[in-house]
Amino acid sequence: MKVAYFPGCTLKNKAKTLDIYARECAKVLGIELEEIKDWQCCGGVFTSASDEIATKLSSVRALKAAREYDNILVTVCSACHNVIKQTNHAVKTDETFRTRVNNYMAEDDYNGETNAIHYLELLRDTIGFDKIKECVKKPLEGKKIAPYYGCMLLRPNSVMAMDDPENPTIMEDLIKALGATPVVYPMRNECCGGYVVMENESLAKEKSEAVTKSAMSFGADVIVTACPLCKYNLEKNGTDVPVVYLTELLAEAFGIKEE
Repeated sequence: MKVAYFPGCTLKNKAKTLDIYARECAKVLGIELEEIKDWQCCGGVFTSASDEIATKLSSVRALKAAREYDNILVTVCSACHNVIKQTNHAVKTDETFRTRVNNYMAEDDYNGETNAIHYLELLRDTIGFDKIKECVKKPLEGKKIAPYYGCMLLRPNSVMAMDDPENPTIMEDLIKALGATPVVYPMRNECCGGYVVMENESLAKEKSEAVTKSAMSFGADVIVTACPLCKYNLEKNGTDVPVVYLTELLAEAFGIKEE
């Protein structure tokens, strides 16, 4: 099965191995992530101003490209996913926005046909955690892993609609399928401070430390995140436990990481 894939800027530059792990693990599960052609940066953040059109056009182009793949577009970075999915929602629900977007586009109109899903949703809804469990070669037994959702993967819930924004289970269920023990802790859904680091570095550090200390206080010996930017920020601000990306964790359990 082939699906359209939007890797995003970070996974094609500073975090290339995380992109490789995403592709290789998908192959083990019978999925080929086919990178869409000529993609551009998603914009980095979804601007809430309805008259801000230009920064959203690259996301619309990516969504249009996915129509050749049964209208499914898979993202791995939660920041990219948030921007693309919110843009898609705006196209579908705001007629003025949709008209202005299509006026910019030289090709045929786009009306929100594509379903933008995160890699985690691909694992849960298309493949299933039972199949993932069957593919594990090196169970992560004995590891206490704290999932870190951050602030963009689940919110706004009316648009993202991936899981319960206050009490999610998708990452915990993946951790169980890989043989480890998930750690539930209070700060798993809070912001790491990544988006304020340029204007207030001390606040960003404070927010990151609050996340890692919360996870550690509940017994975590590893933190796993679904956003490469969150991973970078948590590591940059210092932590006494390793911070890994979800595809890295999957690759370890599948025996791919060593290779």
